Amino acid sequence: MTVRYQRRTPLLQQVVESVGVLLAGRGGSRMLRVIDVALSRCTVLSQLMRVPLPPLVTPRVLGVDDFALYGDTYGTILVDATTRLPLTLWEGRDAGQLARWLRRHPGVEVACRDGSFVYRQGITSGAPAALQGSDRFHLWQGLSRQVQKIAAAHHSCLPAALPEPEPPPAEVPTTPDPAETRAGRHARRLFEAVHTLTDTGRSYSSMSRELGLDRRTVRTYARARTWQEVMRRPPRKPSTLDPYLNYLQQRWDEGQHSAKILHQELQTKGYLGHYQRAKMAVAPLRRGLPLDTPRERAPSPREASRWIITAPDRHTPHTSQCLRRLLGHCPELQRTHHLVRQFATMLDSRDAAPLREWLDQLANSSLLPLVGMAKALREDQHAVLQGITTRYNSGVNEGRITDVKLQKRLMAGRAGVPLLRHRVVLIAHLRRRGADRPTLTPR
Repeated sequence: MTVRYQRRTPLLQQVVESVGVLLAGRGGSRMLRVIDVALSRCTVLSQLMRVPLPPLVTPRVLGVDDFALYGDTYGTILVDATTRLPLTLWEGRDAGQLARWLRRHPGVEVACRDGSFVYRQGITSGAPAALQGSDRFHLWQGLSRQVQKIAAAHHSCLPAALPEPEPPPAEVPTTPDPAETRAGRHARRLFEAVHTLTDTGRSYSSMSRELGLDRRTVRTYARARTWQEVMRRPPRKPSTLDPYLNYLQQRWDEGQHSAKILHQELQTKGYLGHYQRAKMAVAPLRRGLPLDTPRERAPSPREASRWIITAPDRHTPHTSQCLRRLLGHCPELQRTHHLVRQFATMLDSRDAAPLREWLDQLANSSLLPLVGMAKALREDQHAVLQGITTRYNSGVNEGRITDVKLQKRLMAGRAGVPLLRHRVVLIAHLRRRGADRPTLTPR
């Protein structure tokens, strides 16, 4: 029925501890009220902290990684890479703490980590016989950052990825004078009308009412020194309406000039945009101007680096053509693309034989981001070699860090390190026991 000095039966005590592990204090207290067990959040937390942690067995393959605890404070989590279970976590990420833990738990043969110098130093001091493996994902991520820096340094070459503009038709020998075009005459007429009223000292609102224009349009024309300034429009960004511009032009030519009806027709064709966007699109047609045709913008450094990093067989035909034009124009990006593909081949085949030669190419590439990366990888070359050739990686660490962040958010970020450690370890073992009813051994 019960045990000495216990106010609850062993079965009820087991329910309280299980609810505390899964939902923590406030959530656990609310859940227990549903089954008519009135306990405060402090009592639920105290019962949770009384649950003993599973005995810690020194793993053969250890995963080490850091996570954001709160603000600028970080913590360290240790994971058994074989069983994929968390072992412990603590506040801080200094080499001394990791070295002391490894000395107290001898037997680690392989340690998976990222490129952190702190963890490298801690593992070397605490377990000098263990093989250190640098994570493949972090190696690729570090290379991607350097590629983006190179693309940003050569941003003037990025417009070369766009196709050459189509030549004008043969029957149009020269570009017409802007002042003789319909748009030019319209801009000049509005400019003169606005400035005629501006000289009288009237307000923008008064002028907009008299001219039948928007107040912002009047302000733009009033602040312009010449009508040519109003004619200059920056290239328009692509929008979701671009595939329907031909349809808008066709319906306009057929006599349908209601923006509301045109928007309803576009919705039947799959357009999900707002009515205001369709209304603004047909505004040039009301003034006798052509529709704004979509203009392709030059790729950003981030987009160009993603083209270089992505495997060639995963490119779309359009992306492949843009990348080919870009690499043909910029020798530095061409050299970067060649080095990236060499490293990708090493990761795919798990063959680190070309690693030394590849690092020499990085150092002699005259690209400062890659030269710095080559220096850092040479200092950690043994771990990089293990990361490329072995099957161990830090993926299990990242999964457990996701669990830590989830438990932090469930407790609204108020959990201390002991409570966080208790919940993360116990929940992982409860999941491992299967989908059947989880049970905890009472004290």
